[in-house]
Amino acid sequence: MSTATTDRTEAQPAPQKRKSHASLGDRLTFPRAVPMLPAGLLLIGFMLGPILYSLYLAFTDNAIRGRGAEETSFVGFDNFVKAFTDGDFWNSVALTLVFTIISAVIGQNLLGLALALLMERANRIITFAVTSVVIAAWILPEVVAGYLLYTFFASEGSLNAIITATIGLPPQDLLFSLPIVAVAFANVWRGTAFSMLVYSAALSSVPSDIYESAAIDGAGPVRRFWSVTVPMLRPAIATNLMLITLQTLSVFGLIFIMTGGGPARQSQTLPLYMYEQAFSYGQLGYGTAVALLLLLIGAAASLVYLRLLPEEDKR
Repeated sequence: MSTATTDRTEAQPAPQKRKSHASLGDRLTFPRAVPMLPAGLLLIGFMLGPILYSLYLAFTDNAIRGRGAEETSFVGFDNFVKAFTDGDFWNSVALTLVFTIISAVIGQNLLGLALALLMERANRIITFAVTSVVIAAWILPEVVAGYLLYTFFASEGSLNAIITATIGLPPQDLLFSLPIVAVAFANVWRGTAFSMLVYSAALSSVPSDIYESAAIDGAGPVRRFWSVTVPMLRPAIATNLMLITLQTLSVFGLIFIMTGGGPARQSQTLPLYMYEQAFSYGQLGYGTAVALLLLLIGAAASLVYLRLLPEEDKR
């Protein structure tokens, strides 16, 4: 028996080792690389080139007019030191954070989630009507939305007509008294559709039997929301927050049309401060340095949101 067992063992083929996946360099041969060459050149010319040139400008005194326009000099970190010692820069940083938190983290995120939850339970007519209105605001050009919201918040605009007729309050010039809140509301009105669509897609992928099991276990609507819906939506929440935060950090046209950064810099976020320094004052090097600092703020926010993702979604 021992001899037969040994013979059968020797007859069995040895298990083959699983071949490791070939690296990109092994798969990328010359015939395959040739068709990719035009796309690579376009990426280098239109993406990598401007990025490298921006990095160069940030460390120079390049300007539209004046000494920096005649002869550009390398100034090292002087532009960044100037930004960190400029009170207007820190005012813009604070207003950018306020604008982003109010309009993106709180406004668009929570309102988009609320609309997605309501649309999940509403009938088709209500769903179609609400979705059409919200998406219509989203697809409007930024300039059109800016002028539309300007007329809404102006001293003789629609908002004052409504509150005067219904509540009896005197006209309120929110573009002068609370400009950063006004532009934040405008950004919420315009951008909520994106969050609503993200959460609607995420909710449609949640199995209904999970809610049924939770209801059988005695969980009410609030408990089901916090114990089932929120954990299931965690990847969508982190992704949505990251995307709308990056988009909100770069909002320029909406604020420029509504307030121009005023009055007295009370709504001058970093994009407007960068525009003022680069094109109104002509300091291209300093304006580019501010743009890089804004990029670093966005990168830091992205890292924070990535930590909210479950480990399996990071791979």
